[in-house]
Amino acid sequence: MKVAVAMSGGVDSTVAAAMLKKEGYQVIGITMQICPLMSRASDKADDSTIDTEKDAEEAASRLGIPHYVMDLRDVFARKVIANFCEEYRQGRTPNPCIRCNRYIKFDALLEKAKGLGADFIATGHYARIEKDSSGNKYLLKKGADKQKDQSYMLYALTGEQLKHTLLPVGNLTKEHVRQIAEEIRLPAVDRPESQDICFIPDNDYAGFFENYLPGAAKPGPILDEAGNVLGNHRGIIFYTIGQRRGLNIAAAEPLYVIAIKPEENAIIAGTREKAFSDELIASGLNWIGITGLTQPITVKAKIRYHHHAAEAIITPAGGNKVHVRFTNPQMAITPGQAVVFYNGDTVVGGGTIESSKNTGDIAENGGKA
Repeated sequence: MKVAVAMSGGVDSTVAAAMLKKEGYQVIGITMQICPLMSRASDKADDSTIDTEKDAEEAASRLGIPHYVMDLRDVFARKVIANFCEEYRQGRTPNPCIRCNRYIKFDALLEKAKGLGADFIATGHYARIEKDSSGNKYLLKKGADKQKDQSYMLYALTGEQLKHTLLPVGNLTKEHVRQIAEEIRLPAVDRPESQDICFIPDNDYAGFFENYLPGAAKPGPILDEAGNVLGNHRGIIFYTIGQRRGLNIAAAEPLYVIAIKPEENAIIAGTREKAFSDELIASGLNWIGITGLTQPITVKAKIRYHHHAAEAIITPAGGNKVHVRFTNPQMAITPGQAVVFYNGDTVVGGGTIESSKNTGDIAENGGKA
C-alpha cells in the first residue's frame, strides 16, 4: 500500500518515512507550502519555507523516495490564518496547530495524497491510533513518550481521518527516534525543533498583526474587577489570560490578566488567585472515544498543550457544548484554547473553551465582580 508522509525536513517525519519504508509500504514524501507569500512577517517565513523544502527534499533523496511539494497556502490562509486573526481580535487565544491538523494536514493534504494514489497519510506526531475491542472504531491515544505526547493537538480529527492516518513514531521515545536517525545517517538528526508558530517566525506578533490586522492594536485601559483604571495596555491582541508580563502596573502584589473585554477594548487584571477557575464551557465538540455525551462522566481534562491534565466532570450543556467542573481550580483557563478529555491514555474528545467561571462572570457584569 502507498502512504504519503507529511515531511517537514525534521527528524520525526523523516524517521516516520524511514520506518514505513522498512515495513514495506510504498512511501512518498510531501512537503506543504503553507506560509504566506507577501507580508512583512513572511519575509522570514519565506526563508524558513525554502529551508524546509530543501531539508525535506534532501531527506527524501537519502531515503530513496519520491518527494512532492504541495501549495496549500490558500486553504491555510482561509482556515488557519483568518481564524487566528479573528480570534485575537475577539480577545481569545487560538491554537492554530490544531486547526492546521484538522483542516490542512489531515484534510486538504490527505486529498492531495489520494490524488497521488496514497491510501494513508503519515506524520511524525507522538500519538497512537488503535482500534477498539470491537475492531470497528478508531481510537486516538497518547504517545509512548509522555514528555512528547501530541494527542492533544490531534483531538479534532474525525474517525474517517484516523482511519487513513499512520503515526509511526507514536510508540517510540524521542531518544529512540534520534537513535534511528543517527543509525541511518539522516541529515535531519541535528536540526533543532522550532517552538514558533510557523507563520510568525521569531514570535514577531507585532509585525504579523501590523500586516494582517492593521489598526487592531489600539491602546486601552487596564481595569480591576470593580472597573477602576489601573493602567493602559497597548492592544488586547497582545494579551492572554494568565499573562503577567507587560502589564506595567505598580501594585502591592503581582497582577495577572484575568479577563479580556474586546467590546470595551479593556483588560481586566487581578491577583494570581483570581486567575484560577474550576469551571468552563466548551463548544465545537469532537468525540473520538465515545459516540457522544448523554450524561456526566469523570475524565482528565487538559486545557492547553503543556497543561497537566486534571480530574474533572463533564456534563452536556446543550447545543454541542459541555460544562466542565474541575475537582481543583486550574490556572488561566483561556477562551479560544482547546480542552481535551482523557480516559487513561485514550482521548475521549474535546472542544474549544468558550468561557470559564471567572471570565464569564466578569464579562456578563461589565467588569464588576
